[in-house]
Amino acid sequence: MLEVSQEEFESLVADGLDSLHDEMLSKLDNVIFLIEDRPADNSPTLGVYEGFSLAERDIYGYGEEPDRIILFRENLLEHCADMEELIAEIRITLIHEIAHFYGISEERIHELGWG
Repeated sequence: MLEVSQEEFESLVADGLDSLHDEMLSKLDNVIFLIEDRPADNSPTLGVYEGFSLAERDIYGYGEEPDRIILFRENLLEHCADMEELIAEIRITLIHEIAHFYGISEERIHELGWG
């Protein structure tokens, strides 16, 4: 497994977000990005979106808790062979989870080559 400190990993995620097109980020509303070591179910997933996608926002009310995009640090480190692959996989995972925020299905994400 790659050895990357928590601080360095957070910096890589911030860099990944900075590398995305402004249009992709412009409609993110009430969304927070988190890093956790592993999912509660210990699955190998690299990231997850939790919340109401834009397609579901008609049921979204005032004062809602923020939607969450979570990247799983240890899973990403285990999944990648080197730093170059880790940087690319963080970006892909961010795009994948942001796509879910926009209501894009898992099937469509794969058709577009985003996951």
